[in-house]
Amino acid sequence: MWKKFQGAIYTINMDLNFSESIVLENQRVRLSPLSLDNVDDLEEVASADKDLLQYSPIQVFNRDCLINYITDRLENRRDKLWYSFVVFDKQEGKYAGSTSFLNISNHDLRLEIGATWYGKKFQRTGLNRNCKVLLLSYLFETLGFERVEFRTDSRNIQSQTAIQKIGGKLEGTLRSHTLMLDGYRRDTVCYSILKGEWPEIKETVFKGF
Repeated sequence: MWKKFQGAIYTINMDLNFSESIVLENQRVRLSPLSLDNVDDLEEVASADKDLLQYSPIQVFNRDCLINYITDRLENRRDKLWYSFVVFDKQEGKYAGSTSFLNISNHDLRLEIGATWYGKKFQRTGLNRNCKVLLLSYLFETLGFERVEFRTDSRNIQSQTAIQKIGGKLEGTLRSHTLMLDGYRRDTVCYSILKGEWPEIKETVFKGF
């Protein structure tokens, strides 16, 4: 959408609507709003590996942790801080994990894609790229956001590699940034994709998705 103002044309951008039920899907994956109804859907994959979120200050490795995790995400959504999705793998016919929009600023047209976790059997299967192309297309093409950020533990080489493969540009490291459950203070590596970079990234990195 656009409008004229004093002879100039300005894009009308859309806010991320926290009250909206956002569903994004393609042939491989469906992303829908995370809710407590998903506890049973996610319990098996979340509890299969206690180290699934070894680089995160938040854990989901048993039912109580998972319930607490989802409850916190719902509170974050009500407070307009996060918007979390449950990930359903259509190829496997199973729920695979979760991903979120966080650090959201509608005013600045930016947010972070993060708090992403998938069960081990869903990793390195193309699922993540399918999720990312849906999320990034929605943000840049539907909402008109200007900037998407990604952050990860400096020790998490797998995550850094995945972000680089989808076109994330390294911006730097926030030292002693996040307190972990074991008392360790992690360094956080920061990446971003800008709206102007998205068309080329979509055509090269996500061609065929």
